[in-house]
Amino acid sequence: METQRASLALWRWSLWLLLLGLVVPSASARALSYKEVVIRALDQLNQRSSEANLYRLLVLDPPPRPDGDPGTLKPVSFTVKETVCPRTTQQPPEQCDFKENQLVKECAGTVTLDQSKDQFDINCNESVGLFRWLGDFLQRGGRR
Repeated sequence: METQRASLALWRWSLWLLLLGLVVPSASARALSYKEVVIRALDQLNQRSSEANLYRLLVLDPPPRPDGDPGTLKPVSFTVKETVCPRTTQQPPEQCDFKENQLVKECAGTVTLDQSKDQFDINCNESVGLFRWLGDFLQRGGRR
């Protein structure tokens, strides 16, 4: 009788550990990287845009300090540039070449890293002067 109780207790603990093992990886799999979140937000911005061509990430500013909670809003800023791909293409923007001497936009706002929430609030404004030149310079890999 004592052996049956011990065996039943061991079985219960094994079941709890198995269930815990199934829950923990799925919770951590929902957090996206800072860059992944920006790419997803940019994809949605491209879909909502009324402009003819897609925009692609040109410069990603450093991420904010991690706070451990992927569900909280985090500040984000990045620069995008117009590509040669029409907005109606099925091609990902990362595979599109940048247009020469075209629009560069500075984008800023907030995002969450929690994939299940997928929240972002980002505004983009056309860059002028030095920022546009810097974007072109970076795109050429630092060559004039």
